[in-house]
Amino acid sequence: MKNRFTIFVLFISLFCLYGRAFAQSAGINFMMGFPQADFQKSINRTGFGIGGEVNFWSVSPSMPFTLGLDASYLNYGSEDRNEPFSYEVPDVTVNVNRTNNIVNFHLLFKIMPPEGNLRPYIEGLLGGSYLYTETKVGNTGNYDEEVASTTNFDDWAWSYGGGGGLMFKVFDFNSSEAEDENFLSRWKNFSLWIDLKARYMLGSQAEYLKEGSMRIDRGRVYITPSKSDTDLITAHFGVIVQF
Repeated sequence: MKNRFTIFVLFISLFCLYGRAFAQSAGINFMMGFPQADFQKSINRTGFGIGGEVNFWSVSPSMPFTLGLDASYLNYGSEDRNEPFSYEVPDVTVNVNRTNNIVNFHLLFKIMPPEGNLRPYIEGLLGGSYLYTETKVGNTGNYDEEVASTTNFDDWAWSYGGGGGLMFKVFDFNSSEAEDENFLSRWKNFSLWIDLKARYMLGSQAEYLKEGSMRIDRGRVYITPSKSDTDLITAHFGVIVQF
């Protein structure tokens, strides 16, 4: 699939922008992932990515919890090199980019106070992770001009865990204060929150590639996958919109 990262960012952005149609809050966040235990011994590097969530109802004094969905993309390694276009055309070079990635999908359970401009919370997650390595060929100096791509290796792992965070309000919008009918007024009332959180996620065993797992020798590709549990600590910085 062409430029999966861009597609995922667009999906999360639209997911949060139009979340009002089916959710009471939606958010997007930048994230860092720190492999743990055997996963750390194998990879030993920090991953970077983006995530998003929607929650299906607002917390209240009678129901101080909510359910939702959470999705994220995390890149934990990449390799770049320039190669001749072919043996017959060695004077034209292309860029070869290989990335190691994790896409997470989780059911989200969150407990938090129903009132206040500063709200700590705890959460639990249950779902899975799709680990894949993709190689793309593009024009040298322009990574957006993709020529071809393929998924070299992939696997699935079950994932669950929990964490906590802190939300603090930075903005309120009330449609009754709008002087004319515009995009924001059609949203009626909403508030904007900064969201800081961390999670510890336990992942089942999976096979995956890392930097150096693929070797090319005389036109042939040799793959040596690693196998371990896929535990992660993730740290997130983002925004939440509550309707």
